[in-house]
Amino acid sequence: MTYLLALDQGTSSSRSIIFNERGQLIASAQQEFRQIFPQPGWVEHDANEIWQTQFATCTQVLQNAGLQASDIAALGITNQRETTILWDRKTGQPLANAIVWQDRRTESYCEQLRQQGKAEQIQARTGLVLDPYFSATKLKWLLDQIPGARRRADAGELAFGTVDSWLAWQLSASKLHVTDVSNASRTMLYNIHRGEWDQDLLDWFDIPPSLLPQVLPSSHRFGETNLLGDAIPIAGIAGDQQAALFGQACFTPGMAKNTYGTGCFMLMHTGDNCPVSQNGLISTAACQTDTRPQYALEGSVFIGGAVVQWLRDGLKAIQHSTDVEELAASVPDSGGVVFVPSFTGLGAPYWVPSAKGAILGLSRGSTVGHIARAALESIAFQSTALLQAMTRDAVSPISELRVDGGAAANNLLLQFQANLLGIPVIRPKVTETTALGAAYLAGLGTGIYQSTDECAALWQMDRQFFPTMSRDQAASLMREWEIAVGRIR
Repeated sequence: MTYLLALDQGTSSSRSIIFNERGQLIASAQQEFRQIFPQPGWVEHDANEIWQTQFATCTQVLQNAGLQASDIAALGITNQRETTILWDRKTGQPLANAIVWQDRRTESYCEQLRQQGKAEQIQARTGLVLDPYFSATKLKWLLDQIPGARRRADAGELAFGTVDSWLAWQLSASKLHVTDVSNASRTMLYNIHRGEWDQDLLDWFDIPPSLLPQVLPSSHRFGETNLLGDAIPIAGIAGDQQAALFGQACFTPGMAKNTYGTGCFMLMHTGDNCPVSQNGLISTAACQTDTRPQYALEGSVFIGGAVVQWLRDGLKAIQHSTDVEELAASVPDSGGVVFVPSFTGLGAPYWVPSAKGAILGLSRGSTVGHIARAALESIAFQSTALLQAMTRDAVSPISELRVDGGAAANNLLLQFQANLLGIPVIRPKVTETTALGAAYLAGLGTGIYQSTDECAALWQMDRQFFPTMSRDQAASLMREWEIAVGRIR
């Protein structure tokens, strides 16, 4: 039997998962790590803690599976995107905490750039909306704020990377400073049309090119790691959402997936066509298995499953995240309560960085059950707004939505999602599609799979949710949602 190891480094935890060559999950290990909130709107991680928890899960998953490094044919990395790390090339030590994708500290600088008329030029080159979400303004902030960082960067002493680059550097004992096209496309420094770092963007953000990793296809023999015992090829790297698109076998234009994680991320494959959204979506690089460019349209919801964590940790309404379905099902509907969970601003298709969260429509009869129901429904409402924007961009008709991520286990959520969308929502047998995508990329990079057709043949459906609500009722609910969004804008 051939085994593939996927490192799935997420926003709240590090995981390692072993799959066999049939795409079946053999074993997994997971460790949470600290979320650091120095002040409102700031979100940080300890980059060393990211590495330590990730490596610990690697050794643990081998133990759990009863395997050794020599049994692993290849390793793939998938990661939280945009999170920005700056480290010393000589010591390998970070100069500061990683600035997380959710962090909003650079909003005033983004506003300056908008006032200078840079937003359209940035979007034309990168496919991205000018927002603190992406890495470029985070990296500039680190260079500007850390004493001596700019001088050291100019002298070639420092390295920048998103989390994939940081893990590859650590796994290879400082030999590899690499990234893949999908992660590079999230930095706001990479020209997705030319497939290279953009010198004009580097000049605008004042970023020395010596900081940057080498950009390679997502499926590629990047190097190897010897840290687990025998040498294991590192042969796949992709940002988590593009990896999930790959793991869902969405290889052809018009195929779409939605991942319900900390945030929600809907991607539609557009092939070698890089569309420009007129409806608040972003264009991004999809996984590349060779040198031919591949693209996707993406909508990002900043607070998806994190609203359930807030019910648990902030409101103390539930003990465990999994309790939310039972609490939400204790009422027949939300009782007119609408929850807009814009704790870190509104993402696509609205893009309102300053928006705050709100619970609207409360009455004396409202219970914690109604709030839980409205919280779950908010995930579906936001995702529906994304798919409607994709439909208006009309790149390809979308006939079904493949779903994954932690909250995809919630049947109540998926049924409501199908009702709002009016198309089938399909959950696969393996919902760890982010890690599976990384494993497939590593397998393709080492010849275990000969083509994406082989990977597509392994995809299996667990359950399909069909719409049971009239289109008029669904449209009425969406109108109520948009009114609520309008109030907090």
